[in-house]
Amino acid sequence: MSKIVLTVDDSRTMRDMLRLALTNAGFTVLQAEDGEHGLEVMRDGGPDVIVTDINMPKLDGYGFIEGVRADPVYRATPILVLSTESSAEKKMRAREAGASGWIVKPFSPDKLVEAIRRVAA
Repeated sequence: MSKIVLTVDDSRTMRDMLRLALTNAGFTVLQAEDGEHGLEVMRDGGPDVIVTDINMPKLDGYGFIEGVRADPVYRATPILVLSTESSAEKKMRAREAGASGWIVKPFSPDKLVEAIRRVAA
């Protein structure tokens, strides 16, 4: 059975790239365009792993991560941040919110798949 990955990013291009890379690797992909939509999709879809951007409208990645961690059902779901941001301060803030890891854009699809498999194991 394939793992379900929820990708949360306000860029349609990025969501399409993620969907292509992840479906080619055998994952089932759910998508959301911002943090608010991500919380809705998460509750309907039951992802095994979440990949989220940080800079998004409505509800940014930090708020989204906190929302995921506030839900007892998804408290332990791995969350990888995929962002152009790379400062130690932002990474620390994401960790404190509950992120499991951080990948900087642009990213290697192989490295992303490897990271998802690692946290989903």
